[in-house]
Amino acid sequence: MRDTLLIALFAFCGAGAAGLLGAGALWMLRRRSLTASLTVVAAVAVTAMLAGTLAVAQAMFLSPHDLSVVTMVVAMAAVVSLATALLLGRWVVARSRALQLAARDFGDFAAPHGAATAELAALSGELAATSAKLAASRERKRALEASRRELVAWISHDLRTPLAGLRAMAEALEDGVAADPDRYLRQIRTEVERLNGMVGDLFELSRIHAGALALTLSRMSLYDLVGDALAGADPLAREYGVRLVGGRVEPVPVEVDGKEMSRVLGNLLGNAIRRTPADGTVAVAAEWSPDGVVLSVTDGCGGIPEEDLPRVFDTGWRGTHARTPPGGAGLGLAIVRGIVEAHQGRATVRNIPGGCRFEVVLPAAAS
Repeated sequence: MRDTLLIALFAFCGAGAAGLLGAGALWMLRRRSLTASLTVVAAVAVTAMLAGTLAVAQAMFLSPHDLSVVTMVVAMAAVVSLATALLLGRWVVARSRALQLAARDFGDFAAPHGAATAELAALSGELAATSAKLAASRERKRALEASRRELVAWISHDLRTPLAGLRAMAEALEDGVAADPDRYLRQIRTEVERLNGMVGDLFELSRIHAGALALTLSRMSLYDLVGDALAGADPLAREYGVRLVGGRVEPVPVEVDGKEMSRVLGNLLGNAIRRTPADGTVAVAAEWSPDGVVLSVTDGCGGIPEEDLPRVFDTGWRGTHARTPPGGAGLGLAIVRGIVEAHQGRATVRNIPGGCRFEVVLPAAAS
């Protein structure tokens, strides 16, 4: 038993010395290639075995013949181990370099083909997923930038026309050449109110985009909400000769900000009335569905081109027939989507025979 303990002690001391030398070598090579590190690890394993064997031999626990046999075995093991370490290191380094080259095109990253270690495969998968997210983010940024440029161009156009008219009417009144001053004053008031509405829409949209839209939720019936919206839109419908229909409205309770949801319905109804020909019909419905509470506004605009449907709720977007007043600045439907999403709902649009249907889906109120 004593001899066994002494053999273990001498072997541990010899192997420990080799391990310390190997640790020092790894520290000095820590910034070098992985191939060098793997070679050092393999060499340390073999050298530790050899050092332990020599330490035991020096203590006279091995005969010269046994020592030569063990040394030969260790030498062969060293050759195989070092060759394997070199091959493995070169393969891992090659895979790492391929991954490095692929990562240079981050955003359009494509994982290199071929087998890889589990860690490199996981890293490649994460890089591919992050690259896809980055590409999608850049695409959204480009879309937002294009939308911003369109919005600035359209608002500049919509502001220039009424401001030029206001200036001309003000100069006519100032010079005393206005044939009907009262009519000029009424027109000025109308244009100022329209500009004020545009500024209000811009302010509301900025609050939505900044996440500063504070909602005051209260429990109310859709029947009351739709009834108030129909009453508010009735004068505009009479002006355009459009019939308003609100027969399919269920008294379903919802928890919403009454003021903001009234604005949603007002924008949808105003948009539908202006796009529906005279003697046409705009129908409002409200009902419960498995997805929540569905508010819908159906018009007779003739439909929206399929390629334009995905852009209907974009900021600043307007159909080709709405690029001049009273089409507005293309903010109404963007505000609708912002308010609805702030209520954890969603706004959609689809074509139906003769027109289109805007739908707002809201979470149902808890029982």
